[in-house]
Amino acid sequence: QEKSCHLSAALLGEDSEISQEQLYELLKYAALGKCHKAAQPSWCRIYHQSHLAGVVVVVLHEMSQLHFYRFYLQFKHLRKVFRHRFTLAPSANFPVSLYGEGANLKPQNTPQGLSSTSSECITKSSDLQCDPIIRRYGEKKQGLTSYTLTLKEQKENDYPIEGSPGCQGYISTECDQQRTDSSPLFGLDCEMCLTAKGNEVTRVSLVDARGQCLLNELVKPESTVLNYRTRFSGITKKMLLPVKTRLSDIQTRLKKMLPHDAVLVGHSLNSDLQALEMIHPSVIDTSLLFARNEGRRFKLKFLAKAVLGKEIQCEQKLGHDPTEDARAALELAQFFIEQGPIKVAELNLEMLLTAEKLAEVSQNKSALQPQGCEFQEQLNESPPLSKPCFLDCLQVTGQKPLLLGRQGLDSSGLCQSNLSTSNKQILQRALEDVPLSKFSIIQFSLGPEYLASHLHAGLYEKVRSKLTDLLTIYAGPFEENFCVKSVKKEFGRCGPIQSLTVVTETFQPYVCIQYEVLEAAQLAVESLNGAEVAGSCIKVQRPVTATMLDCNVLIKELELDVENEGVIYVAGLKKSLTETDLQEEFSQLKDLETLFLPKDLQSGKHRNCCFLKFQKTQSAVDALEAINGWTMKGSELRSRNALAPGHLWRWIWQMNHSNGKQGKHIFYEKMEQLSNSEQDLRKKVKKLDHHIKKLYRSLQSNTLCVVLFPGVNSTRGSHSGLGLMGIKDGEGRSAC
Repeated sequence: QEKSCHLSAALLGEDSEISQEQLYELLKYAALGKCHKAAQPSWCRIYHQSHLAGVVVVVLHEMSQLHFYRFYLQFKHLRKVFRHRFTLAPSANFPVSLYGEGANLKPQNTPQGLSSTSSECITKSSDLQCDPIIRRYGEKKQGLTSYTLTLKEQKENDYPIEGSPGCQGYISTECDQQRTDSSPLFGLDCEMCLTAKGNEVTRVSLVDARGQCLLNELVKPESTVLNYRTRFSGITKKMLLPVKTRLSDIQTRLKKMLPHDAVLVGHSLNSDLQALEMIHPSVIDTSLLFARNEGRRFKLKFLAKAVLGKEIQCEQKLGHDPTEDARAALELAQFFIEQGPIKVAELNLEMLLTAEKLAEVSQNKSALQPQGCEFQEQLNESPPLSKPCFLDCLQVTGQKPLLLGRQGLDSSGLCQSNLSTSNKQILQRALEDVPLSKFSIIQFSLGPEYLASHLHAGLYEKVRSKLTDLLTIYAGPFEENFCVKSVKKEFGRCGPIQSLTVVTETFQPYVCIQYEVLEAAQLAVESLNGAEVAGSCIKVQRPVTATMLDCNVLIKELELDVENEGVIYVAGLKKSLTETDLQEEFSQLKDLETLFLPKDLQSGKHRNCCFLKFQKTQSAVDALEAINGWTMKGSELRSRNALAPGHLWRWIWQMNHSNGKQGKHIFYEKMEQLSNSEQDLRKKVKKLDHHIKKLYRSLQSNTLCVVLFPGVNSTRGSHSGLGLMGIKDGEGRSAC
């Protein structure tokens, strides 16, 4: 039976802004796979990439995130089909950032150096026989039990073992060795400091098979600390001062958390278990799993980058993040088990490591060498060592990319310019040709008359105005000398307040409150309208403006948005609660997948609300019922269905904190022109959505489809783009 591809992306929260380079990562991996040295993207994961039927990229020329939310109701198909959505950082040269430097789609031209690169991508089978990974594990793909360390291997690599010298007093996890290939994997990593006793644990992290953090705890050492090793551990004396958790507490918690057949995964995991003074029988050590000759080991940082395409242990950060390291080790083991030894050997990690070291040496020499010297001249004369564009690689592997567009994608021959071609004609060509191509880029456009850059300023102001109205509520009437503080406290239980002003132009005073999140404003309308606040029975309503006449329709559609499925909003949290506290408090909720705690993007302080994402929609419904009225640390919680995806929350925050003057001088001059054409523009957007719907329905199952609003980055201003993506399943929906 054909395996079903699916896509996983943790895009809830501030991290939902994706750079052009990260988008390129996704398309390169989807198009080429690991056998051509394309690594899994760092921000999402494609499962069973080799079973992808094809990749289709739909580019909506010169359109931005503004267009999607200005015409949200018109984009009926897009918002109902694609489960993953992200803000796309705008680029000054979108085609180059999308296809990669040096892109050349002319079939008659073979890029320089491509033949050698292609030959490097395909490792000869005779060479693979000498690879230490193949010598150790063979060529056949096996289950996880084949990669757990034997008792002999544990002894040879200094793992704590029951009854061994030096392990007296060590605590056993009491897990048995009855593991199977379906046993659960857990990533573990610790940070240590040097004490009078030796290495002692100062921080412990445990993640489950989905990468969800189960434990991230600071630990106070028993002995006097001689060296905090802050550069590596990130731990300081100040951090440990208030900590009361001891090693024995962590040992007890780990024993309770790990099931009887748990398999622990880590990088040089023996050091972590020794510091924890714990014995566990079933382990996968990624420093040994990715075998090298002569007993050498790859560093975790290198493996994460070379295999997963992830940057960890960045120099900008103070110390290592144990949760990040635990997750990286876990994903490396999952990759090895899923792909098998042959695929791992084909990555040619030794060659990649050598190339990386040579690049570092070259950079250091270049930095030290004076300008104009012989070495610098040789570098200038040498051809660039940049990797070829992945579309060129596609052609070499016999896959011809399909490019259809209304306008030239750029001036370097990426797509022939054909200004007379309509969206309808492009759609007809796409319906005929896309099924015959493994990789297709289809470009639609609203037409030059609707894409003038001055119209973006008008769109920005309209969207900003509408969002402000949605975030704003009026409440009252109140008594003359009412307590503003108690009103703010009551309405603050619905979510973070951006501003509160008293309206005195009325016979009795009212308050105007602008919230930071849409859910808070809606919760205030739903829960406080008709309630008694500050001694008065009040009415709570949104502003009555022309743009708000369809407010109820918009709120309903936002609730039904496929990206908000299984996501709920919770308000009334005390700011003293940490993310770890909340994880523990909400751990009793069934099928909880992710917790997102919004933060002020300037101060870094978290707000008094959070979003909870559940694996199943019914679990979210049950959680709503359970949480409403729930008291946490003396504070009563309020909750409702989510309205705004994570990327939109970030955008709203930026709009709230902008000065509101972006493009205003242009806006007032051009608004009349925009208003006159808006009805026509709505019709065109609706038709464009219908074209994409028709194209999407024609795609084969297991096709990755990415729809891009590229954004605008010009001298007149910058507007973020938007990406929507999903893998089509057998029923025409986008698979998670």
